[in-house]
Formats: sequence, structure tokens, C-alpha cells
Amino acid sequence: MDANVRVKKNDKVKILTGKDNGKTGKVLFVDKKKGAVIIEGLNVVKKTKRPDQQNQKGGIIDIEAPVRLSNVMVVCTKCSKPIRVKKRELDDGKRVRICGKCGEMLDRE
Repeated sequence: MDANVRVKKNDKVKILTGKDNGKTGKVLFVDKKKGAVIIEGLNVVKKTKRPDQQNQKGGIIDIEAPVRLSNVMVVCTKCSKPIRVKKRELDDGKRVRICGKCGEMLDRE
């Protein structure tokens, strides 16, 4: 989908649409090819699990389903608001993600 994804693993994001509208959570996985993210504890769906070697019984389990990137916004750690991520280049040539509202660096390196 988009190679210029502005959401990274371990970011705090807010869901904008759907059944979990308004809830925030931590990103577990970013799928750049499909343009989706999996968020810890949100967008949970029930799946049927067949019996296998580890789980002899099988049954119905709860798993997190992917959410489209267009339906989430990154939450700034400093101002705690959903933001649009901006990118800036530092003096040493390194590109970092910046909060669009308060100017705080989102990358912790």
C-alpha cells in the first residue's frame, strides 16, 4: 500500500472509526503491504480454533484483528492528543518524527 507509513510498533494510537471508536492502545504489528495495524486489546474478534498438538480441545478464541491505517492516529506522549506526524531532518542527517501540535520528538533514539 504505502511505503511512507508514519505509525511504528509500540506507538500509542487512537481509533477513529468502528466499534472501538475513541479507544487508545499500543501498536503490536504494522503491515505496510496491507496498510493495517494490530492494536493490543482493541478490535477483538472471535475465531474458531481447530484442535492441534498444543491445544487438544480447540474451541473459540479471541484475537486482535487488523485496523486500517486510515482509521488510526498517533497519540503524542507529551500532549496526549491525536496528532498528524511530521518528519524533520536533524543536523546529523537523521530523519525523526515530530508531533504536529507541540513539536516533541516521537522517536526515542
